[in-house]
Amino acid sequence: MYGIITIFAFAIVSSFIFALILRFTSLQEASLQYVITGISFIAIFTGGFISGGKGKQKGWMLGGLTGLLYVVVIFLFQYLGFDKLFSIDQLVYFVCYILIAMMGGILGVNMNSKSRTT
Repeated sequence: MYGIITIFAFAIVSSFIFALILRFTSLQEASLQYVITGISFIAIFTGGFISGGKGKQKGWMLGGLTGLLYVVVIFLFQYLGFDKLFSIDQLVYFVCYILIAMMGGILGVNMNSKSRTT
């Protein structure tokens, strides 16, 4: 749960910042598309990292479950709120989100491991 909470907290804060930037500057949403995508990947990675760090083992599974839970929440929001299914582009992004969360989980376990020697 810590990973999902981190992802959504990061998403809310970054959405607020980007909304302010778009509102008070002449920038368009299309010009920030890659920045927003990069920030979302960082948020997913961080959520997986925290999940793996808290779990202390099987980081790939904890990160993958964190990414999968995020994708399910977004799918339910999109389907129930907007009555739309995934597009192929979104499917690719969501598979990448799950893989990035898995990598974050693996690194979270390894960074917090007490068996490391220094």
